[in-house]
Amino acid sequence: MAAASTLLIHPPVVKPCEPPPGIAKLAGTLRQHRIPYQVLDANLEGLYYLLRQPVADQDTWTRRAVIHREESFSQLTTLDTFQHPEKYRQAVSNLNRVLSRTPSAESTRISLSDFQHRSLSPVNSNDLIRAFETPEKNPFYGYFKKRLTSLLKEQQPTIIGLSLNFLSQALCAFALIGYIRQQMGSTVIVVMGGGLVTSWKRQINWRNPFAGIVDHLVAGPGEAFLLSLAEPTIKNEESLPVYHIINESPYLSPGVVLPYSASRGCYWRKCAFCPENTEAVAYRPTSPSLVVSQLQTLARRYQPKLIHLTDNALSPALMKALMERPPGPNWYGFARFTKHLTHRDYCVALRQSGCVMLQIGLESGSQTVLDAFGKGIDLHMAEKALFNLRQVGIATYVYLLFGTPWESERDAEMTYAFAIRHAENISFLNLAVFNLPASAATTDTLATSLFYTGDLSIYKDFTHPKGWQRHNVRKFLDKKFRRHPALAKIIRKDPPTFTSNHAPFFSP
Repeated sequence: MAAASTLLIHPPVVKPCEPPPGIAKLAGTLRQHRIPYQVLDANLEGLYYLLRQPVADQDTWTRRAVIHREESFSQLTTLDTFQHPEKYRQAVSNLNRVLSRTPSAESTRISLSDFQHRSLSPVNSNDLIRAFETPEKNPFYGYFKKRLTSLLKEQQPTIIGLSLNFLSQALCAFALIGYIRQQMGSTVIVVMGGGLVTSWKRQINWRNPFAGIVDHLVAGPGEAFLLSLAEPTIKNEESLPVYHIINESPYLSPGVVLPYSASRGCYWRKCAFCPENTEAVAYRPTSPSLVVSQLQTLARRYQPKLIHLTDNALSPALMKALMERPPGPNWYGFARFTKHLTHRDYCVALRQSGCVMLQIGLESGSQTVLDAFGKGIDLHMAEKALFNLRQVGIATYVYLLFGTPWESERDAEMTYAFAIRHAENISFLNLAVFNLPASAATTDTLATSLFYTGDLSIYKDFTHPKGWQRHNVRKFLDKKFRRHPALAKIIRKDPPTFTSNHAPFFSP
């Protein structure tokens, strides 16, 4: 009996700068076991479709954006543009402006990285069901109709898998399923997985509201489950990801960027309120030797300009393996502040391995807050690491988190002072206001309330025990932190829309 044909879909809207890593992993598993499949990056194709639609009622700036949209496409795929930040910003602004002015976007706000509906919420299951029932009202419906009608007819898939990782994808994903059901009814098995689905299913009071719409909602890695549907007799094994690079519509990056995951979960798993901790996600690393071998194979096959290691945190063992056997292309990813980074020779070897940027969650410049958070970071160690990384030419994308339950305004001031003192050694800054995970066990000690009005919200609001409420935090960031000349200079360097995904291309 032939294995079931599978169609893997990446729904809109997320940054169209690299292939979807989860689907690349699923595709690699199916290919390894010779199971027929096809990949559709509906995010990339759908955004290109909208960007090329006629734009009516144009003001002066919109007319200019429309005139230059093809040039803007080209500029974001050319490395020279990244040497001229204003030119880059203009190209991104042009494309976002065109997206926001397409006739089909009247009830929505669409950009290259986000999708919002004026009356439907992605955290409300009833609204997602409405999106499913009325796919013709979705701005991407014209694309669905043009692309999927022929694709479904030609391939006749038995299984359709959608990867849903972000809230910005949810409404479009359910509209897409609605169109698929209109065309194929119950003859196809619809499977949905990804980071957002995993977070939904791991909530304490989870109840599935999508029966009859989605046949299977999968939490965590989906390779084994997909294999069990397509060919139940096959056992899942580690496979090489397969990236479907669309040459006719290239991703908006100056060269091929390959996202690759060397582990599931996080090797640290001690940070309070981290989803990997609150959702009890097990740490499952791939052996460093296999990771390096696969990266070298992928580098030869796809000739990428950059490798994006998507792990929650690169383990010291993996970083050592990368230094001993560099993958070839430049690479970047998340890392923790560890003692290794306080040694200059280690940082030199890291740079020689191809590392051009590390994303690092410092979170706070208060040692008291860091200790309460369980970050395992010593501020003196962080200072030395930031200095060393800059000295050897590795950019740092530093994440700061304000408004945690342990932080007072005085602690925030300490973070502000730390950032100023070390501004010269920080390449990029990401400033975030703390969101309390709904599944966190320690929420019992806080006075909580609804964060979003919706049954699928994965966060709660709370009364801050030190009076450091969200509006106070935002005022502090807007009126003080962002206005310091040294910090403002760093913040302005952050690539608009694409942020950390494009930051390595702006690094020395």
